[in-house]
Amino acid sequence: MAIAQFADRGVDAASLRSIGEAIGVSHTALRHYFSSRDELLIEVYRTHESLQHYTPTAGETQDAAAAISASAEANRAVPGLVQLYSTLSADALGEQHPITREFISARFDQLRSALAESVREHQAAGELRADVDADEVAALVIAASDGLQIQWMLAPDTVDVARCLDLVSKLLAPTSTQDAEGRDGGPS
Repeated sequence: MAIAQFADRGVDAASLRSIGEAIGVSHTALRHYFSSRDELLIEVYRTHESLQHYTPTAGETQDAAAAISASAEANRAVPGLVQLYSTLSADALGEQHPITREFISARFDQLRSALAESVREHQAAGELRADVDADEVAALVIAASDGLQIQWMLAPDTVDVARCLDLVSKLLAPTSTQDAEGRDGGPS
């Protein structure tokens, strides 16, 4: 319900009071559970993310870019979610939002770690280039996804997030001249 409020009014215009009204809870009751707008926004995002199983975990059967691509594609089906995430990310940069900074920083740490582990597993299986640093690939894939989703919000008919992230997967695939250990497969 709060996501629908964000989609209709934008994150900045969706106040604690309007969200409370939309879900049938008084402003006072909502303030009992959330002392600030930041706490509410984080909980809405956290709840939605856990319901959708967006965060990839180590050992997934798909590579990091494919996992993020699937997540980005699912985000498109929920109006307001990308805007909420973008707002949380932007707020995390300001000193006046310490709880949001902590949440976004921890989310990035966890996501980079899970993606890097997935990259390492796929590198070991020869499914991804072995000559690239797994931690750097994880950071790049997250940055690509986040940036592409913002571009999609601004130009939905122009930017195809899934296709762009699929391109990242293709760029990470081993070439025919490269073996699973990242060495040139040509004659020595």
